[in-house]
Amino acid sequence: MFNPTSRRGFLQAGGVGALAAATDLSFISKLRPVTAAEAQIDPKVVQFGPDIEPIVRLLEETPRERLLEEVATRIKGGLSYREVLAALLLAGVRNVQPRPSVGFKFHAVLVVNSAHLASLASPAETRWLPIFWALDQFKSAQAADVRENDWTMAPVDEAAVPAAHNARQAFADAMDRWDEGAVDVATAGLSRTVGANEMFELFVRYGARDFRSIGHKAIFVANSWRTLGAIGWQYAEPVLRSLAYALQAREGDGPPDSDAPADRPWKRNVELAKQIRAEWQEGKPADDATTDLLATLRTGSEEDTPRAVVEMLNRGVAPQSIWDALLVGAGELLARQPGIVGLHAVTSSNALRFGYETSASDDTRRMLLLQNAAFLPLFRQAMERRGGALADIKLDTLEPLPPANAEAGVAEIFADIGENRLQAARKTLAYARSTDRPAPFFETARTLVFLKGRDSHDYKFSSAAIEDYYQVSPAWRDRYLASTVFNLRGTKDKDNSLVERTKAALA
Repeated sequence: MFNPTSRRGFLQAGGVGALAAATDLSFISKLRPVTAAEAQIDPKVVQFGPDIEPIVRLLEETPRERLLEEVATRIKGGLSYREVLAALLLAGVRNVQPRPSVGFKFHAVLVVNSAHLASLASPAETRWLPIFWALDQFKSAQAADVRENDWTMAPVDEAAVPAAHNARQAFADAMDRWDEGAVDVATAGLSRTVGANEMFELFVRYGARDFRSIGHKAIFVANSWRTLGAIGWQYAEPVLRSLAYALQAREGDGPPDSDAPADRPWKRNVELAKQIRAEWQEGKPADDATTDLLATLRTGSEEDTPRAVVEMLNRGVAPQSIWDALLVGAGELLARQPGIVGLHAVTSSNALRFGYETSASDDTRRMLLLQNAAFLPLFRQAMERRGGALADIKLDTLEPLPPANAEAGVAEIFADIGENRLQAARKTLAYARSTDRPAPFFETARTLVFLKGRDSHDYKFSSAAIEDYYQVSPAWRDRYLASTVFNLRGTKDKDNSLVERTKAALA
């Protein structure tokens, strides 16, 4: 047993004491007025309202090397956090194509909610860092889009927008046909006539209907809804149009009526969901069921695992015990093969769990649970195809390893990450068992993402993992926490340059 490291102790032991100096948010620039040229809008490009269009244009048109300074100037002049966040999301959906595969450059959009969550959880002196990082990511993605095909979201074909009473059915029919044009106008109609909750029920199902883009469809659904909740639903239409377009990505799988492997789990699970007893949410927690489902996830197929879930629910196992296995199982996949596929097992499970908790539909909740159960074996198979056999790591039997220096436990864990992640995981397990306050661990993890994060996945993963720690039952949280070190940044990783750039922009 040992004491968790204090913030001061970590800063001394881990060598990140320069963060406070690097994130001084004081600056003296004044708000520059919006020029007439900035207010001019291309009629071939979707237009936003006059409250936000000039700010979006600022993000679009300012060169990358000057954007942070320009935004800092506007903040000093009164530009709010919410306005910056809204402009960031809208600039992304207008300028970055979410196809052919949802991901890659489109992470500039997918990461906005993760950066927002990191900002909310940060102390005031570092709160702008994730947002400024996301601004820089947008400029990188915008440049990539220009190099590829210079896609820009066009205005809605107003003549084809369905009547309000037909919009919901038109959207569902078009999505089922994978009809891009019909989906776009139906989405516009929905966003103007249907409430946010009803739209969510539609989109969350389509976000989970197929295993393409290694989970990014479900991630985009969750992140869109969460960011719109922060910036306001008056901005929903272009965001949902981008989302609907992304959800139709087929990645070369042929016509919509083909029996593509990515579509099969949904078709099977529609029938399996009907077999679940009506009282399925009234079960009792069962740690042995969690252990059994973890074992199935290690070797079972995308057909075996949903069947096991149905059997457990029907014999009275609580859904929480099943979610424990799915979230810990996703973390275990990452531990067995750290990398891009494993971390998306974690972030997509986070998104599907968000959908499950947000949906008011019993059938949708069943489907999201079963789809997550099917997706994890598919992630495992994708990892085996990419990197061969997975390491023999089982989180439920992982042995704790107390750190050599009990007073600097957190610092020692994050120092180990760069050299021996398995050792760091065992020390994390020991640390977690010694305290009911994981805050020092999470604070350190976030600080190191700010200092050393290299791409959107650092923000996406850390925000999802920290959130899901609290979604896992207390009996399993320690082991889940141990899995996070397989994708967190360590103190020995190289610093990125953005902190100094941000400091200079705000100075």
